[in-house]
Order: sequence, then C-alpha cells, then structure tokens
Amino acid sequence: MSRYLVNNTVKEAELITDNLANPPKEILTRGQSISDKVARFGGSWKFIIYFCCFLLAWIILNSSLPGSEAFDPYPFILMNLILSCVAALQAPIIMMSQNRKEEKDRMRSENDYLINLKAEVEIRSLHQKIDLLLEEQMKQLYQHQVKQLELLQQIQMQINKAS
Repeated sequence: MSRYLVNNTVKEAELITDNLANPPKEILTRGQSISDKVARFGGSWKFIIYFCCFLLAWIILNSSLPGSEAFDPYPFILMNLILSCVAALQAPIIMMSQNRKEEKDRMRSENDYLINLKAEVEIRSLHQKIDLLLEEQMKQLYQHQVKQLELLQQIQMQINKAS
C-alpha cells in the first residue's frame, strides 16, 4: 500500500508527507486537555516539591497537635488513603495523555518512513536517468571515434597518393 502511494506521488510530483513541523492546531476535548495539564504538572519537579511540602506539613501538624485535636493521628491513615487516591487517579490520566502522544509519534515515524521510501524511489529513478545518459554518451563517443577513424583513413590514403 505505502509503496503504491509513494510511486503515485513520485509520478505526479506531489508532496507525500504531512507538515508535522507546523501541524494544524489540534482540537482537543475537555478531558484530553485536562489529562495533558495533569500529566504536565504531575510529571514535574514543581509537583514533587509541592507534594513533599504538603506531606511534611500534614505530618508536622498532626504530630504536634494533642491526640484529641489531631485530625489524622500517627500512622496517618487518612494521608495514606489520600495518597492512594491521588495515585489511582493520576496514573490513568497520565496514561491517556501518553497514549495520545504515542499516537502522534507513530504518525511521525510513519511519515518519516514514507519520506525515506520516496527518497529511495527518487534516487533509483535518478540512477536510471544517469545510466541512460551515460549510455547515450558512449554511443555518441563511439560514433565520433568511427568518424575520426574514417577521416584518418582518408588522410592516410591522400598521403599515400601524394607520395
């Protein structure tokens, strides 16, 4: 299928690839936009630092308050529940974003393959053209050589007659 596409586009001298350097603006659903933002923030040092500060504040606050006033006393069961919920929600959201990026990468690699295939076809075509040109030049050189030999023979005959 791709070879057929490449051969047709070469014959028709059309572009075979999409402009991936400046693609058209992608239309994202609200969920895709949110998953991209969550993935961008959840995979950053900013998130790690904020989350560590939040956990440290949680631990210090619950450890320093007297037992009856602490809302999550040591072993911090509520904090563990919140951490589990964050991980359970954040992982699939990040995976959604990564799946979309993977699809873009797949399209980009398919585009690269088509470019390479087209380049190979073009190079083969140029080789054939050069071979034809060389063959034609060889024929012309041979014809010139034959004419030169005939002229040399005529000159030789004239020299022989004159002497």
